[in-house]
Amino acid sequence: MAIGAEDYIDQLLVKKYAEEKVDNHDNIESMVDPEKMMGAMNDYASMYRNMMNLKQRLNIACYAINARNARYNKTSQY
Repeated sequence: MAIGAEDYIDQLLVKKYAEEKVDNHDNIESMVDPEKMMGAMNDYASMYRNMMNLKQRLNIACYAINARNARYNKTSQY
């Protein structure tokens, strides 16, 4: 597996963007505290995991209720 441009279009793109200047984020202080961001992401993931668990339990309970109340009718065979 090669690294770099393999075809002509990729080579042109590499030449075009080789001299582009980008912001150096190491020198800029973030406006968002990374610890608070990670805490918020962790809270969101925890809430989503709990909701998925609750949904699974609710599906199991609904399935059990529907199975218990199901009435089957006998039909004649052809």
